[in-house]
Amino acid sequence: MPDRNSNSAAADQRLTHLDDAGRARMVDVSEKAVSARRAVAEAVVRMAPATLDAIIRGQAPKGDVLAAARIAGIQAAKRTSDLIPLCHPLPIDAVEIAIEAAPPEQLRILATCIVEARTVVEMEALTAASVA
Repeated sequence: MPDRNSNSAAADQRLTHLDDAGRARMVDVSEKAVSARRAVAEAVVRMAPATLDAIIRGQAPKGDVLAAARIAGIQAAKRTSDLIPLCHPLPIDAVEIAIEAAPPEQLRILATCIVEARTVVEMEALTAASVA
């Protein structure tokens, strides 16, 4: 297993958010070209079968759980740079949250994020799936 505290060139290349002295920094992406980028992340939520049944039937005591989850996921994607230090704020073009029941005890959440930017959009998709 590699030493995470190693000062080797290979370790430095993997830790792009640290400067030569090991201090946190935001990566400079100013010289990268803007391009279309898309990321998909998945989360699986396990629960009691009775809870899943109530959610599917729209009879949860707090209302439409799936609608609230979709909105929360979209908001999370838009606020990723506020939630995760050193993450670039991105001009998100689209977020889609798809939620499927996987009885008897699971919901499967797929979050898709699309952006035209200088950096990738994976963190936004992961955050959206996690929060939804």
